[in-house]
Amino acid sequence: MLAWLAENLGTIIVSLILIAVVTSVIVKMVKDKKSGKGSCGCGCEHCAMHGKCHK
Repeated sequence: MLAWLAENLGTIIVSLILIAVVTSVIVKMVKDKKSGKGSCGCGCEHCAMHGKCHK
């Protein structure tokens, strides 16, 4: 078991970093969506469809 961990340590570390990055992006997107921000990051007040997509 320890030999397998030693052989794959680089892959495990990179995978954990990628999982952390993806998780933080998803959490930020959910927080932005709940606060009414759009995915572009500039809000919806100047969008022509701002009254149609958020109810």
